[in-house]
Amino acid sequence: MKRRQPSYLNFDYSNYPWRPDIDYRVQPELYRVGKGDQGVLICEPYKSEIGTNWRFKTREIAEASSTKIYQQFLDYLSAGDFVGADMARKYLQMGYTRARRYANYKGGKKYDAEKHYAPLERGTGESEKAAAATIFYERWKAAEANKLYVNLKKQWKHERG
Repeated sequence: MKRRQPSYLNFDYSNYPWRPDIDYRVQPELYRVGKGDQGVLICEPYKSEIGTNWRFKTREIAEASSTKIYQQFLDYLSAGDFVGADMARKYLQMGYTRARRYANYKGGKKYDAEKHYAPLERGTGESEKAAAATIFYERWKAAEANKLYVNLKKQWKHERG
């Protein structure tokens, strides 16, 4: 049976639609919604604006972090900045996925690089991270359910992809 390698191995950056050298506030037309939280750690100036608030070490930290990011999401929507709102939504989603990974796997590592990227044992992570994941999940889903956001996303994807 062939093992599936992690997606970050042999990653083709030349075909990745997000670039670190683009100011997506100046050139929002170059932004693509993508799948999941793709591009979240690349797109400036949003990475710098939102990323500084992104934390999930404990339940309390996750609560404060997700509250700040959700407020940024609402602020971007109020300003008519779909790209900023989508990036904030992505940070909320990533808060959930990363906290879940740390809840499931000790140290957040899913694969053992020394054993040809064999999957590591699940259930060895931290329960505190599961609580943090739940907090981010609720904010992420609230953002995705926002009617203005839903309409803007649908329009954006139709016009730009």
